[in-house]
Amino acid sequence: MVIYLSGEINEETRLDELTPRQIVEQLDKHVVGQHAAKRAVAVALRNRVRRQKLPPDMAADVMPKNIIMIGSTGVGKTEIARRLARMSNSPFLKVEASKFTEVGYVGRDVESMIRDLTEIAVEMVRAEKIEEVADKAELNVEERILDLLLPPKPNTNLYNFDEDEAAAEGNESAAIPAPPRDDQFQRTREKLREQLRAGKLDNRVVEMEVREKSFPTIEVAGPQGIEEMGINMKDMLGNLFQGRTKRRRMRVDETMEYLMQEEEERLIDMDTVARAAVERIEMSGIIFLDEIDKIAGRESGTGPDVSREGVQRDILPIVEGTTVNTRYGMVRTDYILFIAAGAFHVSKPTDLIPELQGRFPIRVELESLTIEDFKRILTEPKNSLLKQYRALLETEGIELEITADAVDSIAEYAGQVNEQTENIGARRLHTILEKVLEEISFAAPDLEPKRQVVDAAYVHRALAEIVKDQDLTRYIL
Repeated sequence: MVIYLSGEINEETRLDELTPRQIVEQLDKHVVGQHAAKRAVAVALRNRVRRQKLPPDMAADVMPKNIIMIGSTGVGKTEIARRLARMSNSPFLKVEASKFTEVGYVGRDVESMIRDLTEIAVEMVRAEKIEEVADKAELNVEERILDLLLPPKPNTNLYNFDEDEAAAEGNESAAIPAPPRDDQFQRTREKLREQLRAGKLDNRVVEMEVREKSFPTIEVAGPQGIEEMGINMKDMLGNLFQGRTKRRRMRVDETMEYLMQEEEERLIDMDTVARAAVERIEMSGIIFLDEIDKIAGRESGTGPDVSREGVQRDILPIVEGTTVNTRYGMVRTDYILFIAAGAFHVSKPTDLIPELQGRFPIRVELESLTIEDFKRILTEPKNSLLKQYRALLETEGIELEITADAVDSIAEYAGQVNEQTENIGARRLHTILEKVLEEISFAAPDLEPKRQVVDAAYVHRALAEIVKDQDLTRYIL
């Protein structure tokens, strides 16, 4: 199965034609620095393509090389994994390891991550199928709405028994010809079609039969967890509460939306979607397991940490390769790529149980961001923070100009605050920028003149007093 790119690079370029160097170049457009981590994930993605070209007997033995990213918050761990998944059009799930608890404790079951990933994959495949049948669905909806606006004339002719008798005897001349087509009716229908396509009929009200989709709330706690039990109950009892119809008056635009959903459900074979989704997960799924350091370490015997090693042992079979039961069928996890990440300030990767360590053979350490990195983050990425703020204010007619010395000043303040307080990496730029542009953002609709210049002096006026006062810094920035 060859996976194609979705909008990240030239549409004609296929993923199996991208070298690891080219994959890193694509990641560079969105994430600043961290070349070691980018190289590791690029090789992992390329190995996935290489595996698909192997003979089936050998491909079955080639397992993905899972990765542990080590670095403080805000250095780009999640963004690298997310961009990688988007580039390869792979089902991607980000989940915090600290949400899971050992079997027997109240909390989320580790297998729920595979069920969540399956839902994401099904929605991805379903969206692709909807795109394929969109034109046909629109035509069908159009015809149904025209039937509501201009119902076909009922056939008032009585049934002619002599016609059947003559036809049975082979007497074609005795058969009565069909009534002529109603040209006036067709012309009126075509005029309505033109008005419908032009949006002139959107506010007209029509009455139609709609199906009730209500389902009673039933919560049953079972061994698989509440969320899975809820799904099973809905599958079993759903038909008892659906199928009933009622007449409802709706505007034409609302009717089109409702009928489009009906047509999509009718034209798409969900069994085919489910099979394709399961295959896509098994061949190209990516799970980003964040906060893995929170479940590292040996047991203290008391308190909330009692289940940390138990969670590791529950995660182990998922990473090793097992089969998980989902509402769309059995999903094998053998070839899913797991990317774990954690700050590892208190614990270290060797505090994980040896079996789990062995399933993450690649370890990359992400570097702390410098002031130069902050400057690049503000300006270089495809949709950098400064580009985002300019675009947002442009909707209010404000032309925002942020000078080079202002960028330098913002980066220096971000680095200074990260040193004085908690180091939250690039996320500090969000808080700094919000504070700097607070006045302009608030007054934007009424602001004059429409061209606003933010320079180093402006940044200093907005931040100097806050940064100087340690207590204010901790609360505001």
